[in-house]
Amino acid sequence: MTGVSLLDVAGYLPPNQVPLGYFAGGDDTLRDSLMFRAPRFRRHVAPDESAVDMIERAVQPLIDRHGPAAIRDVDIVITHVQLPDQPFSGCGTEVLRRLGCRPKYVLDLHNGGCAAMLHAVKLAADLMRAGSARSALVCIAQNSAGQLFTQSQVRGLPQAPIPGDGCGVAYLVASGESPVLDVECRHYGEAGGDMVIEAEGRKYWEAGEGQLRVGFTEAKIAKVLERGNRIVPEVAQEVCRRIEVASTELDTLITNQPNRTFLRNWREALQLAPERHLDTFDQYGNLFAAAMPITLDEAISDGRVKPGSLVMLAGFAHAGDFAAAAAVRWQGR
Repeated sequence: MTGVSLLDVAGYLPPNQVPLGYFAGGDDTLRDSLMFRAPRFRRHVAPDESAVDMIERAVQPLIDRHGPAAIRDVDIVITHVQLPDQPFSGCGTEVLRRLGCRPKYVLDLHNGGCAAMLHAVKLAADLMRAGSARSALVCIAQNSAGQLFTQSQVRGLPQAPIPGDGCGVAYLVASGESPVLDVECRHYGEAGGDMVIEAEGRKYWEAGEGQLRVGFTEAKIAKVLERGNRIVPEVAQEVCRRIEVASTELDTLITNQPNRTFLRNWREALQLAPERHLDTFDQYGNLFAAAMPITLDEAISDGRVKPGSLVMLAGFAHAGDFAAAAAVRWQGR
């Protein structure tokens, strides 16, 4: 069976750093919830910055390191965009136009949420192991913080300061260089529909005065906390079981980063010291699916993830309708 390697990752963060004071004001009964303890900073996209702009900027370091031909000749391009630029067409084909790619497969992956990178890695790895492709580019754009969460009726809500914007990309090749050892993806239909976008009694695309927001209630928050605390360690432990290592032997854990409570609970469940569970929550907020590639890229660049490290990537989506984990033996750039 063909081996698949996570050869490289890269990231892009908008330059606009937003302090917590920007969100001062407003009142809500959920403000004291563990879900909404805000980070110090986050980044917001510029008003004229598209998801494809973000992806193009995130891919540039990969082009610099591996050459234009390596990226231009990828066989698979998978994109995941939190807030699509257009309602009908995905951004995959525009990414191809910008990068000059002509792949065999273009997939605009809408589900997977905060664990969409791992869903994309699984899909790309399955195609490569079947012999249908030799390389893949995974592009994850989180762009809702500076657009959806800064609206006048949303900015004062406790959920508004949590997200940040950014884009992470991953380059995979059919090789054994930095092998993806195993990937576990689980879908939980019973949680489907528990996270909703509200628009004051209208469909989100209909004209009206109410602004789009994520609909949270105390009951829904309790469900998210229970599911998230449980399913992320479960998928990580399953990967550990299959590659025959204990979770305590992991060198690095990188997860999605909804809040500090989940981060603490996950590393405690896997019996890892805080310094082995890396995150960028206080600098960039909840980056949704972009958190894993951005955090991994920064940790590689500053030497916290060294060649030979056993890295576990794990996370869950939405209100708990999906969870995934992947183990990678990182061998350096």
